[in-house]
Amino acid sequence: YLVGICQKAGTKNGNGRVYRKETLKRELENYQNAIRDRRSLGELDHPDDSVINLKNASHFVTKVWWDGDNVMGKIKVLDTPSGLILKELVKAGVKLGISSRGLGSVNEGKDGVIMVEDDFQLICFDMVSEPSTPGAYMKPDRSPDIGSEIGMYIKESKENKIDNLIDSILKD
Repeated sequence: YLVGICQKAGTKNGNGRVYRKETLKRELENYQNAIRDRRSLGELDHPDDSVINLKNASHFVTKVWWDGDNVMGKIKVLDTPSGLILKELVKAGVKLGISSRGLGSVNEGKDGVIMVEDDFQLICFDMVSEPSTPGAYMKPDRSPDIGSEIGMYIKESKENKIDNLIDSILKD
């Protein structure tokens, strides 16, 4: 799994765009359906298409949440051809960016800031080399996995039983 900042509300990105928090909140609430239904796929790089190509899927988003104005995310890398490329990049220590792909209109203000309008629709989050959102990089998730904790407990418990059995045999 990889985790990190996926998007920022109210921050001018590298494309000069600013996403309103209300718009992102709505779209992330809608995106929860895709996560729940396991349809929250993403691709390597940003294709020009508004449809996710299954043959190019590299990961799927398992969780998104807010941390202040930052949209945080957790992704699972898939064992697809694109996912295997992504895994090798992670293994090599490559700093990997993430970027939202969506549809909608923009409005440029007098100050040159381009506001993403309320008709924005989030499609997915893609892995990219240069994210437009400042600091939107993913890194390996080092938080403990409940399943692995249980597995470790079972393994330690089994080892303790074996040690105790050996001790009792040797004492006799």
